Amino acid sequence: MSMETLAIEGIPFPVSRIALGTWAIGGWMWGGPDDRKAIATIHEALDLGITLIDTAPVYGFGHSEEVVGQALAGRRDKVAIATKVGLDWKDGKPFRNATPARIRTEIEDSLRRLRTDRIDLYQVHWPDPSVPIDETARELERLHREGKVLALGVSNFSVAQMEQFRAVAPLAAVQPPYNVFEREIESDILPWSVRHGLAVLAYGPLCRGLLSGRMTADTVFGVDDLRSADPKFHAPRFAQYLAAVTALQDFARQRFNRSVLALAIRWVLDQGPTIALWGARKPEQIAGIDQAIGWTLSADDKAEIDRILARHITDPVGPEFMAPPGG
Repeated sequence: MSMETLAIEGIPFPVSRIALGTWAIGGWMWGGPDDRKAIATIHEALDLGITLIDTAPVYGFGHSEEVVGQALAGRRDKVAIATKVGLDWKDGKPFRNATPARIRTEIEDSLRRLRTDRIDLYQVHWPDPSVPIDETARELERLHREGKVLALGVSNFSVAQMEQFRAVAPLAAVQPPYNVFEREIESDILPWSVRHGLAVLAYGPLCRGLLSGRMTADTVFGVDDLRSADPKFHAPRFAQYLAAVTALQDFARQRFNRSVLALAIRWVLDQGPTIALWGARKPEQIAGIDQAIGWTLSADDKAEIDRILARHITDPVGPEFMAPPGG
């Protein structure tokens, strides 16, 4: 089955609608890095038809970008790299910093770590309340004109913030959290993006592994694991979400003969001009990509998924816990 693709304005070739997310590859908040497995994961993703890799400086405080750059040696021109800007860190703690000076420092650091002369998609990681959005956008527009960046995007921005950015610089993509459990963007960001021709890079389509189908009530998360701070992975919610996953798994098998993981990715892909960021740090964690492409969910299928969620999740929670502090 050939990979589905989507055009992002400014990038010279259509990119795969499943992208590799590399937060966990950086190691920070995911139990530490394993570079050998990480590089093998990236190579496996490319072999499966993935042509978009999403990373960020803060993922392992530069480490994820370094591993991506190493893995893409000799294959750079066949892959679009999406990375981010606007987070700084001190003593291992990130904070928002989208000043022009920080942007200039970050672009050079990212280019060096990624071993490339341009970033295909450069995204503001989080809006910085201490810096006017037009000031950030203006500096990014300069990088775009200089050819260091081919397309501009934002992540975790509201519609109003995207309007401000778009008034100053071309905006090609937005990256919000989005999965069958976390659907806040459907009320505003998603329809706005459809109207204005933006690609929507959905991060967390498997809800930090919850929709992989591999977790049980006995799954334990270390203190350095992001999920230890996510209310979904603590009682009483964890049991509710696991019950929903079990029901979704039964539905996927009976209706489509596919896994719940494939169903979760397909659901995201069927919501609009979306790209699902499939996070992985081991080659076996991207097995089954072929099950997610080449088919669609009907309106009745989506309605049944909604009924399953309503039946099992009585106390839902969004992804708000992930927001870093301001500068």
